Amino acid sequence: MNSALYKHMMKIHIKGMMNYAFGSAFYILLMFWLFPSFAGNNAALDELIKSLPPGMTNAFNLGSGFGTVEGFISGEYYGLLLVLIVSIFCIMFSTQLMAKLVDQGSMAYLLATPTTRGKVAMTQAAVFMTGLLSIMAVTTLCGFAGYSLFIGDLSDFHGAAYLRMNLAALLLFFAVGGIAFLVSSLANDEKNALGISAVLTFGFFSLDFIGKLSEKINWLRNLTYFSLYDPSGIIGGQTETALAWSVLIVIGLVTFAAGIALFRKRDLPL
Repeated sequence: MNSALYKHMMKIHIKGMMNYAFGSAFYILLMFWLFPSFAGNNAALDELIKSLPPGMTNAFNLGSGFGTVEGFISGEYYGLLLVLIVSIFCIMFSTQLMAKLVDQGSMAYLLATPTTRGKVAMTQAAVFMTGLLSIMAVTTLCGFAGYSLFIGDLSDFHGAAYLRMNLAALLLFFAVGGIAFLVSSLANDEKNALGISAVLTFGFFSLDFIGKLSEKINWLRNLTYFSLYDPSGIIGGQTETALAWSVLIVIGLVTFAAGIALFRKRDLPL
């Protein structure tokens, strides 16, 4: 890794990273603020959820119901909104770090300095991971702050399950980011990189969503790594995480490593 390039890229992108982090913080605090108003009607809401087809409750991660703040947050925020926010970050940021520089010709200036392609790619991957870790760290801390501010004593909060849910989200986005980074490392055009990464990410997400709607098409979930992410199941203690997390780690490591290796060997339009 090139430390000077890392510092330079962090100066350029720190504002964008913080925008996503603060955006995520705002929404999770909003969810904690809204929960008491839902909790007052949780019996009626739980009955409504039970009346829905099982596919609908699965698709929208409503299995934990509204009886606990952890169940509410896992379904209403971690099940959908956080996935959309951070997936967009992964797609946009990985493209800015690699394909955009090639497209605009800036990569030629980086490679003209006394550094190697491999170090450039590794540095860009490190910048991406710094951004992802920052977003998830701010989100996690704001979850504890939100409970303390709007719900009650933190000693009543199921902090261990909440931390596991955040770790699961981090590993999911590590995999999402790795695939987007691989695409960006191979692309010469920024728009193509964005389009391909978006189609792959939201295509896999859609397969998981559709597969939850009915047992007849549940097999679609076997085609997507999003099926390895189950925030409601983690909160409810119904999900085995070891295998799922291992697969997500492998996907992330392999795709980041492949992106770096292929970027070193490919022909660049410099």
